[in-house]
Amino acid sequence: MRLPKNDSLNIVPFIDIMLVLLCIVLSISTFIASGHLKLSLPNANSSMKNMKKSRTVIIVDDQNNLYFNDILVDKEALRSEIFKLGNSELIEIKSDKESKFETFVWIIDILKEKNHENFSIVTKNN
Repeated sequence: MRLPKNDSLNIVPFIDIMLVLLCIVLSISTFIASGHLKLSLPNANSSMKNMKKSRTVIIVDDQNNLYFNDILVDKEALRSEIFKLGNSELIEIKSDKESKFETFVWIIDILKEKNHENFSIVTKNN
């Protein structure tokens, strides 16, 4: 006597795949909910020296005065001087630690507006 053949779908592999996808979605959703990954960045005790001779220096002192190549300028004059520069010229930004961060961001915004990406932020070695 023959036994009847059971023609059913084997859904075990399908369930395995769905569980793996569920794990992936749940792990990714924790990063999306927090908005960023938690990182512990390393400290740097040394910095690279710039070897280029031709550069422009923008200085912000502790009173938020702006200097373009050691000449005191106002915001509009600094803006026009930046727009006169070529995009390949290196700009060094030196900002006093007591100066307003808003002034630093304003300078970076002008550089972004001009699409000037060749700049460096000067810091002190530890």
